[in-house]
Amino acid sequence: MNWKRVCATGDVPDHTLKKFDVDGVEIIIANYGDGYRGFPPLCPHMEDPLEESGMLAQGMLICSKHLWQWDLSSGEMMGDETEKEILFYDVKLEGDDILADLEKELSYDYDDEDDF
Repeated sequence: MNWKRVCATGDVPDHTLKKFDVDGVEIIIANYGDGYRGFPPLCPHMEDPLEESGMLAQGMLICSKHLWQWDLSSGEMMGDETEKEILFYDVKLEGDDILADLEKELSYDYDDEDDF
């Protein structure tokens, strides 16, 4: 494991998400109210930047572009439209700091067929 400090808990208020760069690795941290999740900055669907198109509602991450949704507590895909799982970084709290395991940068394989 390669735990790196991403930010302080106060940097990501309840029910918000924010993008950070840690040693050249971009990561979104989401505070969904009951915890924190870390994931790549692009939607697995069409490479939309989640810092712009991502919304949090009732513990779910929703990409506003095509309404793909994931439950942040379980990681499950939600809704009828969602076709790909979202990748998560392992995160943990140490005091008021959020750390992520950035041993391997997570990324998606995008299909050309997803253009709609």
